[in-house]
Amino acid sequence: MISNINLKFLQIPLILISTTLIVCGIRWLSHDQPWILDQIANEERLNMSFDELFLINGNQTLNAYLTQIYRFLGLYVLGIGVLLISFSSKKILKINIVRKRVLTVLGFLLFSNLILAYIWIPSSHFIYVIWSTIVLYVISLYVNKKY
Repeated sequence: MISNINLKFLQIPLILISTTLIVCGIRWLSHDQPWILDQIANEERLNMSFDELFLINGNQTLNAYLTQIYRFLGLYVLGIGVLLISFSSKKILKINIVRKRVLTVLGFLLFSNLILAYIWIPSSHFIYVIWSTIVLYVISLYVNKKY
């Protein structure tokens, strides 16, 4: 059985990861040009600036399309953050199988996002955010494995 002190060291990193996801999701949902939040990495990936991209004949509706895509991204990131925070209560984390599944899925998401970020947008500042959440995740994982 996991003690209340150890449960706090498991719970607090998960809450911080959830909060990070919620904030990122809200930013993508509320920003009028959400692709600008990672402008340098996106323009590097495109090999052109967004201004140049939008000036190309036929790209007049690209702005609306990118907004739509990023809104969906924001919604899913926000949803994952809310879901994770709802599974971070002490009562739920005391259930061994639930705790293990939450940590397994979260670990898969964090590490796969890190790999994809290094492949597709290696200059993104979001890589630092992912590494920060992985450090928090490892703390929770360590507490889980130890107890």
